[in-house]
Amino acid sequence: MKRRTKLLIGITLLFIGFQSVFSQSGTYKPGEWFKFRIHYGIFNASYATLELKDAYLNGKWMYHAVGYGETTGLAKWFFKVEDTYESYFDKFDNKPYKFVRKIDEGGYTKDLEINFDHKGKEAEVVNNKNGKTKMIDFTHDVQDLISGFYYLRNTVKGDELKKDDYVEIDMLFDDDEVFTFKLKFLGKENIKTKFGKVECLRFRPYVQSGRVFKEKESLTLWVSNDDNKIPLRIQADLRVGSLKADLDAYKGLKNQFKIQF
Repeated sequence: MKRRTKLLIGITLLFIGFQSVFSQSGTYKPGEWFKFRIHYGIFNASYATLELKDAYLNGKWMYHAVGYGETTGLAKWFFKVEDTYESYFDKFDNKPYKFVRKIDEGGYTKDLEINFDHKGKEAEVVNNKNGKTKMIDFTHDVQDLISGFYYLRNTVKGDELKKDDYVEIDMLFDDDEVFTFKLKFLGKENIKTKFGKVECLRFRPYVQSGRVFKEKESLTLWVSNDDNKIPLRIQADLRVGSLKADLDAYKGLKNQFKIQF
């Protein structure tokens, strides 16, 4: 349960940031906030939140997204997780300029800061835990873990997608290398939520199979098919059991949340 709990917190923080690019006419605004409840079987294992704010960085106003996740209740006694992810990205072209990752997962800690230089096509990765810095080159536009899904939220259009279409973006959020994140569109589906019945776009994010996931297609994501593109549910089929994250609360939406009741 330890690895599964911290895994879905990270996955949830990733997908609750399913946001986008041209925000002036898009799907979100400062003050938007989501809260997810994460379940492992019958247990309520943890919560994750994401909030969008304005911030001033590098001489310009940007958006500042802050994601936070922690274990709660009985799960906290068995395995304490407290993760924070932050992204500072441009209001107009969505390019990230600063990414922060601070995690404490049962004693395993990481404290990284990534500063993106889009003109020079390189990223400075600062490891605050060991005091080391490294440079990582990138050739195409790149997103971090959070900004990448702000980008996707506006650029992915449900009425333009066909079943089995793929969406890909280059991403960097660790001290490793740039990788291609891939989503497969599975079609539309109505799901029941605590807020009522909602029409969703269903996606299959590709992950690495191994000790945790049964196979590379073990994740499913449901996003509201409206002008908000709210991530409503994430299902992870694991080698042992499954995890699910559901939207538990929200506020500050820019557009009407289409609920069928």
